[in-house]
Amino acid sequence: MAASAPPNPEPLASTERKDHHYQPKSYANAVEEGLTNGIINERPGPEMYAGQGEDGAPRSPRRNMHKKSGSLRMNGYSKDKQSSNVIERFQDKEGEHLVSLRQGWDTERNKPLASRRRNSQLLSGRKAGARWERSHLHFAPFSVPLKRRLQTLLVLVHTLSIAGLLAVFFFLCSIPLFWPILFPYVIYVLFSDAGRSGNLSHRSSFIRGLPIWSLFASYFPARLYRSESLPPTRKYIFGYHPHGIISHGAFAAFATEALGFSQLFPGITNTLLTLDSNFRVPLYRDYILAMGLSSVSRESCENLLSRGGPNGEDVIGMGRAITIVVGGARESLDAQPHSLRLVLKRRKGFVKLAIRTGADLVPVLAFGENELYDQVQPEQHPMIHKMQLGLKKIIGFTVPLFHARGVFNYDIGMMPYRRPVNVVVGRPIKVQQAAKPEDVYVDSIHGLYVKELERIWEEWKDEFALERTGELEIVE
Repeated sequence: MAASAPPNPEPLASTERKDHHYQPKSYANAVEEGLTNGIINERPGPEMYAGQGEDGAPRSPRRNMHKKSGSLRMNGYSKDKQSSNVIERFQDKEGEHLVSLRQGWDTERNKPLASRRRNSQLLSGRKAGARWERSHLHFAPFSVPLKRRLQTLLVLVHTLSIAGLLAVFFFLCSIPLFWPILFPYVIYVLFSDAGRSGNLSHRSSFIRGLPIWSLFASYFPARLYRSESLPPTRKYIFGYHPHGIISHGAFAAFATEALGFSQLFPGITNTLLTLDSNFRVPLYRDYILAMGLSSVSRESCENLLSRGGPNGEDVIGMGRAITIVVGGARESLDAQPHSLRLVLKRRKGFVKLAIRTGADLVPVLAFGENELYDQVQPEQHPMIHKMQLGLKKIIGFTVPLFHARGVFNYDIGMMPYRRPVNVVVGRPIKVQQAAKPEDVYVDSIHGLYVKELERIWEEWKDEFALERTGELEIVE
């Protein structure tokens, strides 16, 4: 059976569809109709295509009529003409950031807005917070281990011990209840010779061996080395170099047992020497006497090297040793980081003392002692340096203008930097005892002493002085 045609078929010709009020069958028919009516040159807007297609599909989204410009990337900048900001990569101590700098592009004038701002009369003040971005002050974090906090506390207490104990003394003086005790105590301090007697009766092995001094020494950290063992059947004069600002290395190595002096040099009783005036400071003198310190006066040195023995017997000082910071206050003015200038050429008093007492000389070089503080450089401030030298001649000591780090920051304060201090004990120089040393013999022993210091420097500078800016210098 033949298939029948559909009733009332839709006409295909465009003229017939127009007569029956049908829409154009295809886009080609619409173009033909437009050409017939003469309206094809007109540019209809998007609103003229409001209907849907014949196939029932949704209409396409409206497209922008302008052409997008590509983004430009150069030298870390990302500039997009259609965006309102310019993004720059900014690198600081916290890492890399993307920072919005300024409005980027003027679409009306087709040029960057920055050029329009440069040519305008609008002036800008300084950038807020710029100095904080360039600040060199770095604060310590809160998450610091307890051990490091205890190390800082011990070094702070020792550094401020003289000022703190004086403050305690004056506070007690303000309380009348303590006057009956303080008055005889002050008289005793003024006339006591405990710092010069050489008896070491106030010395406390218990206090010198407390574990807290291990925390003090590990702050830097400090280490003690020996070139060879020293027999306890002789007496010695250790010459410590350099003085530095406060000689923290000398205190850790020779005033405490934190670095194991008794294990390295068994049978030797060593005494660190300091200014005689320190033994006239109330309370502070008791602190340093308990640590085994004594006066650096000639009387004190001779008493220390002529009393005691290996077994506590009086055997003309055998087994005794003293440590003298030879450069003194004068050398502290040359304590610049990464350099080593020793005031030693004319320092021969300790050599004469060794000859008179028959004590062997032992050079000691502390690598890193000068790195613990920064101070005013004499070349940049010559007038201040002259004033410091004048003060040294008048009162016997001087005050270096120094700074280092603080308790809660790493840049400003009186606390020493955390930098390693390596104390190397050299080989002993044998000395023949003589009541009246001759100058020729003194000069020869002094020359041997300097050569041993130079040997220590040459042997260990590549390991302990990697950041040095010069070589060892012997001045004055």
